[in-house]
This record gives sequence, structure tokens and C-alpha cells, in this order.
Amino acid sequence: MKKTFFLFVILFSTKSFAQEQYKFSNDIENDIQNDKNGDDYRYQVGAMKYSVSNYYIKGLQTWDKLGRKRKKISKDDSLKLVKLKVENAKNYILDQTKKEQIVILNEAHHYASHRTFATSLLKGLYENGYRYLGLEAIGDDSINVRKFPTTKSGFYTSEPQFGSFIKTALDLGFTLFKYEAVQGENGKDREIKQADNIYKFMQENKNGKYIIYCGYGHAYEGKDPYWEKTMAGRLSDLTKINPFTIDQTEFSEKSVTERNSPLLKIIKGKDPVVLLDENNKAFKGSQIEPFTDIKVVHPVTTYIKDRPRWMLNENRKLYEVPKSKIKSYPSLIFAYRKGEFDNNGVPADMIELQSDKDSGYLILDKGGYDIIVKDKSYNVTNRFDSSIE
Repeated sequence: MKKTFFLFVILFSTKSFAQEQYKFSNDIENDIQNDKNGDDYRYQVGAMKYSVSNYYIKGLQTWDKLGRKRKKISKDDSLKLVKLKVENAKNYILDQTKKEQIVILNEAHHYASHRTFATSLLKGLYENGYRYLGLEAIGDDSINVRKFPTTKSGFYTSEPQFGSFIKTALDLGFTLFKYEAVQGENGKDREIKQADNIYKFMQENKNGKYIIYCGYGHAYEGKDPYWEKTMAGRLSDLTKINPFTIDQTEFSEKSVTERNSPLLKIIKGKDPVVLLDENNKAFKGSQIEPFTDIKVVHPVTTYIKDRPRWMLNENRKLYEVPKSKIKSYPSLIFAYRKGEFDNNGVPADMIELQSDKDSGYLILDKGGYDIIVKDKSYNVTNRFDSSIE
């Protein structure tokens, strides 16, 4: 299963798509049902499509149709878990990374919440001396000049929270770089090539520290049963630097509470956390190898105005789309940063409204936006300005 999954990921990581990739949920569901490539393929790809079009819960539900079983926690491990101390993940990471040179942070590709957390780290990491951000998901040679991602920058990067992650990094002054292997290089060869590409960039760019953002197991150190060593392990060999590795994926929430790890029950607040033992050592999960230095545990998503609360922060506000601006239902509503819609940009946020009874709230950073409304045929039926103060 693992080998098959990563084959699909490489095909999507840097592929270009037109703006019409943002679809109504019914159209994505039809794509899934009409896909004859088998359940493993259609549900993985379907979950990614839902994620890119901002249907968070539908992405989780579709992924869970793959039927992967939750890892069981032994009685001894359960006793250990209740003794763990909860530490704010953002504060812990920013403190720990002051003394590091390379940070490797992963995501599950259908969890936009992982990207909002990564975005929350950027300002502090920049203050800690990090200047370079390597992204597995981009295939864009002009992004540092353009200063924003487009739908041609990659597939996953077209998701609104990923777009905001990239935009925030560029605005802070990070230099972004791609490092993905070429299509056809998978498994062990892919890990080697990724590490080689990162190392080559590092040799040519030495005016700061490095953040590497990747998917799933590429961040794991130690011996891997399929790859021998992952990108993280191979990069460590090349640089002679032990990277600070962070996993967000192992304890990610499921579409139904009953399938969640019992660990999520001890997370009472709204912020992601790191768990520490009685010696203040970070909890790494139950596996000995492969491993990461820390596990970030995200709380179960709660909602406000039918939108995930993790999208909100001190700089973002809820914006109610005027119903008078919507000429027909269903409609897709997009918010683009000024100047980006006409240049094939990635929306800052988007929602689908099936009827005038739906909660029509976008969540946006301060700034000016072009609000775009599309009908069920994907025609633009309205365009108007809005500003978030």
C-alpha cells in the first residue's frame, strides 16, 4: 500500500492544472464514482481534489473509505499517555529550532490544517534565522519573482491554505525552492534524488537556515522498510547535520470520532500541541524506527459559521458574502488577493453555496480582495471588491 500511495503522490506533486480544478462537490463526487482505476486510486485522488477545492470534511471522509485501520495502543502505552504533559506546539518548536540548522516538517496532503500550522511558524522561524523554504509540492521556477503561487505552480499548492502558506513565506522574505524528483523516480530512487536536490541547493545558498516541507514519511529518520533511508535520513548523511524532524500526520483526526487515536482525547484546547514526558522529553510515538524528533498533535476540528476554527487567527476575520451578489444557486465563491485572479492565482479562500440557506462566510487575512462568483457551469456571474480591515 505504501509504495502505491507514493506513486500517486509524485504524479500530483508538481502537475499543472487550470483554474477550473476548483469544482463543485457534486462534480468531484461524480469524478470519484466514474473513476475505474480502483478504490485505492480513486479515493486517494478524490480526497486530494476535495482538499484543493476546500471541502475539508469531505476530503477526510473520502480518504477514510480506504479503510486503513487505526493503530491500536497497548495498555502499557495508554498508561504512559495519561502522564504526558501538554505543551503548545508552536512555542515549543520555535524555541527548539533556535539552535537547529535544518527543520523538516511534514503534512498529510489532504489536511489543510497542517498548512495553517506550518504558516503560523514562519514568522518565528524567520526571526530564528531561517531564510530558505524547500517545497516538495512546487514545480515553479518563477515563484520568487512573481511573489505568489499560481494554479500552475503545482497541484497541492493550489489549495487555498497552501497558497497562503507560500504567500506568507514570500512576503516575509523567504527564498522558495523546489526539490522533487522527476516523474518516474519512485521509492528509494526518489528519496535519494530529493536529498540530492536539496543538498545541491544548500551548497549554492548559504545565507541562512533551511526549512524543508514535505509529505508523510519523507520526514522520518532511521531505517525505513521500503526506502532504507528517507529523504530526511539521506539529507543528514549528505550535510553531516542532524535535522530537526517534525511529524504532523500520525495522530491526524479522522472523519468520525470513533476512528481517532485515543491520544486526541487529552487535547483540550484549540491549539496544536507537543507531548512531553516526566523528563521533558518529547513524545515520538510508539515506533522506534522510523521516527521524527517530535509529534505535533492537532485537536479535533470545531467549526464556526460552518468553517473550521483552525482557519482563524489574530489576523483573520470572518467575512459574510452578501447574498445580493449571488445570482443563482449553486455557486462557488472565491476570494482572490488583489491582482492575482487575472494572473491565474490561488484563491485565499473559497466556499460552495448550494442555496441561500447556507452559511456564506469566507475567512480572510487583512487586505483587499476580488470576490468572484461562479455558477454551476463555472461561468463568472459576478465580481466585486472587498476589503478586510
